[in-house]
Amino acid sequence: MKRTFNMLATCVMALVAGVQFAAAQAPQAPQPGPEHERLGYFVGKWRAEGEIKPGPMGPGGKMTSSDSCEWFEGRFSVICRAEGTGPMGPSKNLGILGYSAEGKVYTYYGVDNSNMAMASVPRGTVRGDTWTYTDEGTMGGQKFKSRVTIKELSPTAYTFRMEMQGSDGKWMPLMESRNSKVQ
Repeated sequence: MKRTFNMLATCVMALVAGVQFAAAQAPQAPQPGPEHERLGYFVGKWRAEGEIKPGPMGPGGKMTSSDSCEWFEGRFSVICRAEGTGPMGPSKNLGILGYSAEGKVYTYYGVDNSNMAMASVPRGTVRGDTWTYTDEGTMGGQKFKSRVTIKELSPTAYTFRMEMQGSDGKWMPLMESRNSKVQ
């Protein structure tokens, strides 16, 4: 009986030690890195005023929008919802800003009420106060390259410029705006 009890006690102690060892070795949940934290610049409520240039995306004219950006659960991505008006009427969109640690690039994905559906995910870098996203896509059966440049002017203001590369290799502006934080 004593031998059975000693064997049982030894098994229980081995089990407890194994559980403690496993708990000590359990993988930790990933934490946002400094690149993810950098996305925090965009968190808040923003007001944009600018101009859409006439071109392949439609007629030109003034545009305005109100954007509300917040951290998504876990603080790895920022979700932005926007409502505005432009030359083609009212607009609503949803954008997701993120960072790919594996690819070491910032990412953007967006949808809007004009039937725009992104077939690719623009990739970006940030150097100092300037964010630059590039992408390749197809419009009307033609391949094109696009570039978005965001320049931080202060913690509460930035400029936004979207361009498309023409067949001659030159970049043509599609849209420019100045964005101001209102909250």
